[in-house]
Amino acid sequence: MKLAERVTQLSPSPTMAVDAKAKALAAQGRDVVNFGAGEPDFDTPENIRRAACEAVEHGHTRYTAVGGILALKTAIGGRLKLDTGVDYAPEEILVSVGAKHSLYNATMALVSPGDGVLLPVPYWVTYPEQIRLAAGIVQAVDIAPEHQNELIVDDLLRVANAKTKGLILNSPSNPSGAVIRPSYLADIAQLAVERDWFVISDEIYGRLVYDDAEQVSIARYPGMRERTIVINGVSKAYAMTGWRIGYAAGPKEVISAMTNLQSQSTSNPTTISQYAALEAFTGPQEAVGEMHREFDRRRRFAVSRVNAIKGLSVVTPKGAFYLWVNMSPWIGKTVKNRVINSADDLALAWLESADVSVVPGSGFGMPQYFRISYATSLERLSTGLDRMAALLENA
Repeated sequence: MKLAERVTQLSPSPTMAVDAKAKALAAQGRDVVNFGAGEPDFDTPENIRRAACEAVEHGHTRYTAVGGILALKTAIGGRLKLDTGVDYAPEEILVSVGAKHSLYNATMALVSPGDGVLLPVPYWVTYPEQIRLAAGIVQAVDIAPEHQNELIVDDLLRVANAKTKGLILNSPSNPSGAVIRPSYLADIAQLAVERDWFVISDEIYGRLVYDDAEQVSIARYPGMRERTIVINGVSKAYAMTGWRIGYAAGPKEVISAMTNLQSQSTSNPTTISQYAALEAFTGPQEAVGEMHREFDRRRRFAVSRVNAIKGLSVVTPKGAFYLWVNMSPWIGKTVKNRVINSADDLALAWLESADVSVVPGSGFGMPQYFRISYATSLERLSTGLDRMAALLENA
């Protein structure tokens, strides 16, 4: 059978591919330190797990409304008011099967064939693939190096043209951890209003910011609420990756279109997970703070260690739980009889010869970088970074 062209052009997620290979080696008995997956290593808080069990006991195991139960949408509205300063009614909110699903729904609802979508580099690996699925045009936006991964309006102006219809923002960023400062966001918002662009704002790491960084949603700027779809979920802040609950908030007509799309694809997200998410938003929040403090401790440790490794450097991230590491001094050199042409080659050398898994930057649009997730213990961070350093010191 001949496959549809749209799927033959898709690339598999490099983050999931690397994670799968690392786990396969671990299954063979090798002690692989996995810095690949963007997943908190903490258990889902106990009160949330208990709420899921209670949902089952109370018979909450049937279909719900496609867009989610009203109580959860109301709770999400309250959380969004705290996080963004913007009020959203339940009919302006859609609950989906994870934030990736929310992004897919938004992209399919807003991008028509031939539409240009501005995409800052580095980008999360799924964004360009979803744009292509919608038959849109990926308009990659390089960020001026002196701004250390923070998008500014001049970067957009260099790329935007008559085909441009919108922009995908991700702040805090996966993979760079950059947080766009409010003054830069204000300029970007003004340009979006002037050009009549939509903005899909992925804020899944919004509660994981550090130091003096301030996470601000672009939806709060003048003229932006009516043209922004805010994407978020419970995966990162509440360690609920496997529960698969994400959400989108935006103009009623767009959310309605996204809900119609969801009704013909997945229907409602898992009912039990919705009740667990309701507890996440309305129950105690102490666990969120505890995880944040531990991520911050790991961040400081990992940045210091990586910057001490021969030929590697990293800008201290202000959000999320990743390091975006420059390995360009190693290009053209040889490691374990392997010529290093990009981070892909260096990642293979570490995996095969040092049992350490990192994600090469080619899937994020920058092949001279790689991503380390510090969502693992300090002990495992230390072990993995020791192995990485030793391999390069002996190269």
